[in-house]
Formats: sequence, structure tokens, C-alpha cells
Amino acid sequence: MTSQKTAQTMKPATAAKKLGVYLQATPAEFQEGTVSRAELNALQADPPQWLQDLRRDGPHPRPVVASRLGVSIAGLARGGVTEALTTRQIEDLRQENPDWLERERATQAEVRKETARIKQKHAERSGDDADGTGR
Repeated sequence: MTSQKTAQTMKPATAAKKLGVYLQATPAEFQEGTVSRAELNALQADPPQWLQDLRRDGPHPRPVVASRLGVSIAGLARGGVTEALTTRQIEDLRQENPDWLERERATQAEVRKETARIKQKHAERSGDDADGTGR
């Protein structure tokens, strides 16, 4: 007796997140159905025009907006950005460079610097342990 494998499916919100697009901007048939792993792989390998357009022009979900602006998602919220933005809106924000964006970029740079420092410290500790001294 052989068991038949069922296709792994995901909700449209999960698929949109994996594709890096804003769910509400996707076609209705994408939003209303389920997406199999094979369909997701096909969308990633050979994106249809609607997916190419969304990735290029937006609107983009907050993680993408934050990444493009060089800030955290929390930093976006502190700056009052709670909605999805288009590529043009992101570019406009970069050009305007409001005070909140400068502050959040500086904060993000400090966080990255501290993360790198901690990573280096852990690497040094691991190196010390490797010599067998127990330090």
C-alpha cells in the first residue's frame, strides 16, 4: 500500500511574504486561493508580469520599505510610516531625508555596529576555548 503525498500549501499572506510583495496589491485570484510549494517555486523562478511590476514599483510591504530606507520596521512606525509605500514614495522620502529618517538610520547603524562587536567578541571567546585553556 502506497501513501499518496499531498502538496504542501500555504495561505496567500504567507506566499506574499515569501515573495516580498504586499498582499493587498496582488491579483484577486492570488489573494483568494492557496499557493502550493511548487507554485511558489514557479513564481520565484519565472515571475509573471504582475509580480515583476509589484517588486519594481510597489506598493511594498513594511519590511521591504524599511530595508530600502535603511531603517528598522519599528523605526518606520516611529517615523509615522504605517502603510505600504511605492518605490516612488520611498525615493521621495530619501530625497526629503526628514529628521526622523536621519535619526532612525543613525540608530540602525549603531545597532549594526553593536551586533558586529558582539559577534566579534563571541568569535574571540570561541577561539580562546579552542586552545584548551578553558578561558
